[in-house]
Amino acid sequence: MNRISPWRRCCVALALLGLALASAATVAAEVSDASRVSVNWTDPAQFTEVRYSHALGQPKPETWLESMRKTVVQRADKLLKPGQHLEVTLTDVKLAGQYEPWRGPAYRDVRVVRDMYPPRIDLRFSLTDANGSVIASGERKLRDPGFLTRGTPNGSDSYRFENRLLKDWLVREFGADDSAARN
Repeated sequence: MNRISPWRRCCVALALLGLALASAATVAAEVSDASRVSVNWTDPAQFTEVRYSHALGQPKPETWLESMRKTVVQRADKLLKPGQHLEVTLTDVKLAGQYEPWRGPAYRDVRVVRDMYPPRIDLRFSLTDANGSVIASGERKLRDPGFLTRGTPNGSDSYRFENRLLKDWLVREFGADDSAARN
């Protein structure tokens, strides 16, 4: 006869309760982020990256736009004061690097990253307080011509140069006194 001791039942129940609480906290944090920061974009088919890059293996705009959205939501949530809401609309994107098909068929789908191909992001934003009053708004053209000389950010992020451009803008625009927000 295989009996489970009361002690083991208690441990299993506590472990399940811990997992449930951790899941609830994660969902609550994501809801908090979503309510404080919203990121949208205009028609990606009109973005410079899509109009002038004709490589067969290039990533779909939804892939890099979602990466940028996550970056803005996570970073802005650390920088905004309680009650503030940030709305960002990406109006044009050019990823770092360029396809150089003239190098031959083997390079047709290879993005070459050089300092002459910096990332560019154009955006509009509006920052409001808890009452809905606009605190700041505007349009920005984000550029980083020295993106390769600043060291390589997280190498596992396929859109590291674009995401760093957005993070730097958020810190410049909305300030940060603690170094944790800059990472």
